[in-house]
Amino acid sequence: MNGEHDITKVRNIGIAAHIDAGKTTVTERILYFTGRVHRIGEVDDGQATMDWMPQERERGITISSAATTTNWKGHRINVIDTPGHVDFTAEVERCLRVVDGMVALFCAVGGVQPQSEAVWRQATKYEVPRIAFINKMDRTGADFWGVVREIRDKLGASAVPVVIPIGAEEEFAGLVDLLRMEAIYYRDEAGGTEIEVGPVPTALFEQAQTARDALLERAAEVDDHLLAKFLAGEEPTVEEVTAALRKATVAGKLIPVLAGAAFRNKGIRRLLDAVVDFLPSPADLPPVRGTWDGAEDGRRPLDSEPLSALAFKVQADRHVGKLTYLRVYSGVLRGGEFVLNASRSKRQRIGRLFRMHADHREPVDELRAGEVGAAVGLSETYTGDTLTREDSPIVLAPIEFPAPVVDLAIAPARRTDSDRLSRGLSDLSAEDPTFIVRPNAETGDVVISGMGELHLEIIVDRLRREFGVEVTVGQPQVAYRETVIGTVEHEGKLVKQTGGHGQYAHVVLRVEPARAGAGFEFESRVVGGRVPREYIPAVERGIVEAMAAGPYARFPMVDVRVVLLDGSAHEVDSSEQAFRTCAAAAFREACRKAGIRLLEPMMDVEVTAPEADLGAVLGSLAARRGRIVALEPRGRVPIVHAEVPLAAMFGYTTELRGLTSGRGQVSMRFARYEAVPTALAEEIIAGRTVKSAC
Repeated sequence: MNGEHDITKVRNIGIAAHIDAGKTTVTERILYFTGRVHRIGEVDDGQATMDWMPQERERGITISSAATTTNWKGHRINVIDTPGHVDFTAEVERCLRVVDGMVALFCAVGGVQPQSEAVWRQATKYEVPRIAFINKMDRTGADFWGVVREIRDKLGASAVPVVIPIGAEEEFAGLVDLLRMEAIYYRDEAGGTEIEVGPVPTALFEQAQTARDALLERAAEVDDHLLAKFLAGEEPTVEEVTAALRKATVAGKLIPVLAGAAFRNKGIRRLLDAVVDFLPSPADLPPVRGTWDGAEDGRRPLDSEPLSALAFKVQADRHVGKLTYLRVYSGVLRGGEFVLNASRSKRQRIGRLFRMHADHREPVDELRAGEVGAAVGLSETYTGDTLTREDSPIVLAPIEFPAPVVDLAIAPARRTDSDRLSRGLSDLSAEDPTFIVRPNAETGDVVISGMGELHLEIIVDRLRREFGVEVTVGQPQVAYRETVIGTVEHEGKLVKQTGGHGQYAHVVLRVEPARAGAGFEFESRVVGGRVPREYIPAVERGIVEAMAAGPYARFPMVDVRVVLLDGSAHEVDSSEQAFRTCAAAAFREACRKAGIRLLEPMMDVEVTAPEADLGAVLGSLAARRGRIVALEPRGRVPIVHAEVPLAAMFGYTTELRGLTSGRGQVSMRFARYEAVPTALAEEIIAGRTVKSAC
């Protein structure tokens, strides 16, 4: 497709799921069956094409989203393989922000697991059309229809199978294609790569006919022509059914469900057909929306439209420097041209452009509307920034990322490595918006914050390998937060006369709790210019600076609403700095009067354990301040759903292995912040006081 660019034959898809559902294995088979690679790379032997980082190959998990481009039946498919581990949820977030469709993978045994629900919610937030692929149909305990029910019940999705499996577990032999009412058999002696097509097995015919009728009924709900045929009892063509299913999928009204066993090469080609048949091209979706100077604007996915592109990932590359991944929504991005970073009002020059195949770069002259690629030379462009033409700017909606929940103090093992450590941390924080670096003024340490223990472990490992910095690390610490309990009005004044111009600022603030998850809300109700308009942003900045270290225990503050009610200024002695200083002091005092509460991150925890060990598992969670939410049978193994403070979950994986003789599994994800019990809060504050004194 290097010639004419047909945007209707482009598919930008993400592959997402819970950890160990087989995302990378599916992607490897997609590359093999589309001819992109000629040897299948396996996750278990560390040879997967898409898992190119040393840390991924050693651990057998995906850590960083990887992009590639391949072709299937005349269509270009841009694929982004995402991590399943909750610590790397930012990689999923940035992927789903820029793809047009998603393949949601589910394990035929595990079904809808916690991270499955998380990525589903992320896809819903960005209104991404989806198809579902139930993988590992060859595993003991595989239950196709059980997983379909879970997708409907747990995710509230209108899941409709377009295939049904022939057999399961060791007897999984193939699929019945409900659109064509034919059986597809995979020859095991050929490793599943050769197929035979035949009639539907007699034993499955009635079930297949019932499933096909349900499929046609759902497709007819969005297609009047198909509905008329359905009501008249006429048999629609495969093309008519496919068109109706595509329309319903793009509209988000239906989720086509497929099945297979990727490791045994079964079901992948039918999945590729579904990607082409059901998921949208960029041309099928509404124009992308953005703003400029307060006015909303839209851009259609055409080469002739003005340029709009979103930077969704930044990566430090040892060969070319900073590599910026881009999704082009409209216009054409050409190497060597100047563009405007509209998010930062910075003029940037595009260096070289690439299409990516994991960590391999394929140079191209341009990226056109609907394409995904990467650029070098964008030194001042970061994740979420919009690139546009200088004469036609627009800012697309940025990417929202969750806040880090775990802190770790680090220091260089050798003093001479301080500068190298700073550079490494700067590069890594530019790559990952959920990785935060800040100095601890009390101890002199550098504190790094991330989404979990594994996240920070990978960061430390990358510092050693990629930047050659040996570091010493402390124990992981919970990222506590502070918030106010009550509502209070407080008046603050700053009056200083130091010879010449003095400093004068006067503010009246109301401080009150905001809704959970709101972060910080600010409003000015000053009338009559008593606080000049140019000083109001300085008041807000002063409060934001004060919130970085709360007055209770110097943890960051969240969920606070501040209203500037009144104040006054001096025509000579007032300044932005004076109002910033005054607002910060007034805010801190108001918080003390309102009362402050310490918050801790609560995690949704799911534990899989043999029934014989269930009592010990429940006891261990209760001892860690856990609340049991539900007990759910899944196949032969019970699942425990609990809410547990993150502070109590450090080291739990090791304990669970001991309790269950290595057979238990645990996964968790951030749920919300909750108040810390008073006695425990006092212990935490006392501990910080001791550290500060040291």
